[in-house]
Amino acid sequence: MIMYTNRREFLQQVAAWSAGVAAAAPIFRWIPSARAEATAQSILAVAKGGDYAAMVGRVLEPLGGIGAFVSSGDRVVVKPNIGWDRNPEQAANTHPNVVNALVRLCLDAGAKQVMVFDRPCNNERMTYRNSGIQEAVESIRSDRAVCFFMDKRKYVPVNIERGKSLDQWEFYRDALEADCYINVPIAKHHQLAKLTLGLKNVMGVIGGNRGQIHGGMGQKLADLNTVVAPKLTVIDATRILLRHGPSGGSLDDVKVLDTLIASRDIVAADAYATTLFEMSPNEIASTVAAYEMGLGEIDLAKVGVVEV
Repeated sequence: MIMYTNRREFLQQVAAWSAGVAAAAPIFRWIPSARAEATAQSILAVAKGGDYAAMVGRVLEPLGGIGAFVSSGDRVVVKPNIGWDRNPEQAANTHPNVVNALVRLCLDAGAKQVMVFDRPCNNERMTYRNSGIQEAVESIRSDRAVCFFMDKRKYVPVNIERGKSLDQWEFYRDALEADCYINVPIAKHHQLAKLTLGLKNVMGVIGGNRGQIHGGMGQKLADLNTVVAPKLTVIDATRILLRHGPSGGSLDDVKVLDTLIASRDIVAADAYATTLFEMSPNEIASTVAAYEMGLGEIDLAKVGVVEV
């Protein structure tokens, strides 16, 4: 086993292994930085309106704008949900206009590269196309922004130092190496997890048999989120899926809310999004588990909520 407390050393070894330089495939033991911990006071911004692109900019203002997260020369991952062969109105994937706006803001902040990807449950080509997200990224027409299919060769094994239910899993190299990881899930119903929000969106950057995550899912999702800790979570609640998630399909199950939620605190973001379904954050096992691990604040009375 190889242990790293320095991010640079960890990423150098990941790169070496992925390129085939290392003699054998080690298990990486990654101890996350302090930004994975809850801050003294979590700030959460909520924006409402019909212009989703404009809302993205507005919802980030109370958090310091995109410049508080992306610096010039950064390699950025914008990680939406692109899991299902559904169109935007069916509310199974992140809205393409939200993704487009975030990518543009990252480029304006000087990002060297902005990568958009997910590990779909349906056919990846159909999912990327029909979700509208591939076109949303390509329409920007920048060689610094790319929406690509994930490469099976780029998953690397990582020991989960703080895991309670998982001690090791494979993670996608680009998610680990990014200077800035922005989490952009859609808020929707999920048959097993009750809801899929920010914490569950990590499923799109892990390899292996994801079906093994379903048993005791709440704690396992919290464990995975100790490895890939987003600098920013933007939850798309422009339209939410109330039933038959996560794939949906019927417009009768969709409720239009024209809402975006943004926070550095993924637990607070999930807790707030849960209330949109008339549920309590304590009903969602992953939110509770992540809170108990110190990944964020579940009590919205202790969160600074700013409506813009």
